Amino acid sequence: MDVLLVDDPAPHVRRFTLNRPEKRNALSNGLRGQLLAGLEAADADPEVRVTILRGAGGCFSAGYDLGGGTREPLPFATAAGAGQWARHVVEGCFRIWDLAKPVIAQVHGWCLAGGSELATACDLVYVAEDAQIGYPPVRMMSPPDNQFHAWLCGLRPAMEMMLTGDAMDGAEAVRVGFANRAFPAERLEAEVLAIAERIAKIPTDVQQMNKRSVHRAMEIMGLRAAIRAGTEIQALALTTPSSRETFAKIRQNVSEGLSARDRAFGDYRTKS
Repeated sequence: MDVLLVDDPAPHVRRFTLNRPEKRNALSNGLRGQLLAGLEAADADPEVRVTILRGAGGCFSAGYDLGGGTREPLPFATAAGAGQWARHVVEGCFRIWDLAKPVIAQVHGWCLAGGSELATACDLVYVAEDAQIGYPPVRMMSPPDNQFHAWLCGLRPAMEMMLTGDAMDGAEAVRVGFANRAFPAERLEAEVLAIAERIAKIPTDVQQMNKRSVHRAMEIMGLRAAIRAGTEIQALALTTPSSRETFAKIRQNVSEGLSARDRAFGDYRTKS
């Protein structure tokens, strides 16, 4: 089965679908490599003006593939040593950030951990009202690899996310600034496609300047440096006793390890 599906649902619109529904579209290194290659090919294709990223089945993505998918070869080289994984994730996100053409995340269902990092690397994020977006690894492992929360959501919402690991629904994601708009789940695909078609009316040579102007403003305020600095904190967090214990449980049994993390909160996979 192809882990990434590609189609062109409208003129000048390319759409990528994460296609591992049986694993909640867990992000293996193989899938990540195909996605980055596809996005970069679309960026070089003169017929494409905007891309959409979505997930097959019941969710966008529940995060990185802790069942072995991250042990596959990395899709691109990143300096080795302590913190390599976090640096690699952030460099991948900035590869999307630095594309000339706009990328839209279409989010439904679970959008957790690495899935949320992938969505935030996109230029626009549209969510289903009942989507569930969160970063549960803060409970027993570490802060995010890609620490976007304070930049997108502001101090207070970001701090609450970091200190609880709780998920927010689509409406809350819009309220705090994670997403642009929320739609009923049954309307999400049509609404996102309509927005993509509006964006595609603008020629790429103009649109890439529009996109870059917003990014440069954020970078002047320190976004790129702050997110890269966050990778060192993430690497340090992985040396704590709690993090080491959690990963030891995950190596023995992924499902039980994650359930042990969330059982006291009664959410995610432990919700009754």
